[in-house]
Amino acid sequence: MAAPLRTAFKKSASPFARSAVQARFASTAAKPQTLKERLTELIPQTTEFVKKVRAEHGKKAFGPVVVDQLYGGMRGLPALIWEGSVLDPEEGIRFRGKTIHEIQAQLPKAPGGSEPLPEGLFWLLVTGEVPTAEQVAELSKEWAARAAIPEFVEELLDRCPPTLHPMSQFSLAVTAVRVATGQTRVDTNFTTRLYIAQPRLRVREGLRPGYFQEGLLGPTFEDSMDLIAKLPNIAGRIYRNVYGKGKLPAIDLQKDYAHNLANLLGFGENGAFVELMRLYITIHSDHEGGNVSAHAGKLVGSALSDPFLSYAAALNGLAGPLHGLANQEVLVWLTKMQSKIGVDASDDAVK
Repeated sequence: MAAPLRTAFKKSASPFARSAVQARFASTAAKPQTLKERLTELIPQTTEFVKKVRAEHGKKAFGPVVVDQLYGGMRGLPALIWEGSVLDPEEGIRFRGKTIHEIQAQLPKAPGGSEPLPEGLFWLLVTGEVPTAEQVAELSKEWAARAAIPEFVEELLDRCPPTLHPMSQFSLAVTAVRVATGQTRVDTNFTTRLYIAQPRLRVREGLRPGYFQEGLLGPTFEDSMDLIAKLPNIAGRIYRNVYGKGKLPAIDLQKDYAHNLANLLGFGENGAFVELMRLYITIHSDHEGGNVSAHAGKLVGSALSDPFLSYAAALNGLAGPLHGLANQEVLVWLTKMQSKIGVDASDDAVK
């Protein structure tokens, strides 16, 4: 699927890519541009680009569909445009056209650090541009400032038995934490806020021109930023409850996202672990758009469910043994093998 997509858009430079140089140059002057400010500029350009592509190529077939693909749950069926990343069986993953090694070299790092910060990768994914160190630092501060979760969600997680799978607890907390954004009141829920943002917006009219920037950008951006910011507190609390690691420390407003997560897990003083988390989160931040979790999140979001509900759906998909749970099962298998053959086992012992 990746090869046809690259071929189809090889000659059509996205407005995100075309504006990268100008944006990076402009961001060095005066106060650095915020992510929301940059998206407000880019989205109208991208809207026009998509309209042009659809006008010129909208009736063209992208490829055949065979019966096996229908029975196989769309496996191998090119059905989505996804610019964030592309997986190649030979060279691995690229984020906005950049390899992991290029990401490591180009994205901003923490002072004294050697690995890229996840904040920089997030900026790259949503804009197509490499951010400045100042822009990444501001994003770190914003996420830290939004990180608190409501007391009732803390109590909800504390009441979960340690035998309840962490992914079940994670999904539960993400669904519940949406209350922190004021979505318990009928007049402030996600869909109603779309109507408030754009009085002419009516769901029955469909996705008319201007729909996204007029109605969706504000609520979606704010909810998404809140959600991302609160994930370390949720994950840290689940980890400490399951493994009996004691009281959760406070978020450090001066530290980056991965450092705070490492600290919440109890490893903030381990510099090597902090660097590992920075790299781990960065290279796991996107994985094309058609895998189970990403597709589930987009599918639920297409019904105008808010980002919290959409992400919870993605988490539930990720928890399956043919998706994210496979990582856990491999780790369990490796741990059992290590207990039998030791840490420094020979190749023959492994075989």
